[in-house]
Amino acid sequence: MRILILGGTAFLSAEIARQAAAAGHDVTCLARGSTAGPPEGTAWLRADRTTGRQSYDEALGDWDAVIDVTRDPEQARDALEALAPMAAHWTVVSSCSVYADHSVPGADESAALLPPLTPGTAAVPENYGEAKSAIEHDAATIAEGKVHLCRAGLIGGPGDSSDRYGYWPARFARDAAPAIIPDIGSSATQVIDVRDLAAWILKAAGLQITGALNAVGTAVRFGDYLDESRRQGMYSGRSYSVPEAWLVARGIGYWAGPDSLPLWLPAGHDGFATRSNAAAVAAGLSLRPWQETLRDTLEDERRRGLDRERKAGLSAETERRLVEEFLPGPIPA
Repeated sequence: MRILILGGTAFLSAEIARQAAAAGHDVTCLARGSTAGPPEGTAWLRADRTTGRQSYDEALGDWDAVIDVTRDPEQARDALEALAPMAAHWTVVSSCSVYADHSVPGADESAALLPPLTPGTAAVPENYGEAKSAIEHDAATIAEGKVHLCRAGLIGGPGDSSDRYGYWPARFARDAAPAIIPDIGSSATQVIDVRDLAAWILKAAGLQITGALNAVGTAVRFGDYLDESRRQGMYSGRSYSVPEAWLVARGIGYWAGPDSLPLWLPAGHDGFATRSNAAAVAAGLSLRPWQETLRDTLEDERRRGLDRERKAGLSAETERRLVEEFLPGPIPA
């Protein structure tokens, strides 16, 4: 296939480009490349998508597949208007954040969506779901009949710069000091390996699969995920399961970000990590065992440094303070 990737330099888009080139496809990446270039074996069109439709001038032509990972509706719309008429298939890498309700376990693609972001409104992290909803709407309108709306869940695996899925195995591998965990053992977590997601996007493009499909991993009990993280990290210390209200009262954040406990979700999100992937699996999505993703993520964490400053999770200092407050008196050895 002749494939155009709008991106190709970071995490998912770079993995798509690597796999596509390795499979022998003719791959072009359109990107600024401000922090990294595209993988070896791909062509690079240097372009700044913030400049509007003119940024796609060098990409005009016939494409078997165009894959767009942007979260900016204006960039997505400009690309669609410039390139969709000449593309046989278009993939929007969307998100399950487009759904309006995250409280229903097992919900599928028929669930209600957030309203699209109003044109002219800046895309910021706080309106991420609405921005992706707007991109889906425009793609379905402009590239009608040839669009795969790939609604990804949490993406993990080697190279993840968000630091979420890798926090727990890295924490348990770092040292044997007492660890703080949220008291949510029976809750679920759900991650899709970046390598599986990239392979699915390319497979769907080759088969010209269209429509909205949830690209999410297997739902796993948080307690089971922690147990496997301890095992793979060879953790010999003690961990303390702490009430959620206690953590919230001390400013510890949900899900992601500094001084957070990754993958811990607030009340009313029982369905966030249990989305149905049945339709995508029936169409050909293949998932490796989640334990393999965890293992490879930990290997990547070790390469990057277990003591590094993280974008998500507790620092050793913050965790030590919480343990001292939770366990007044000498900390057990």
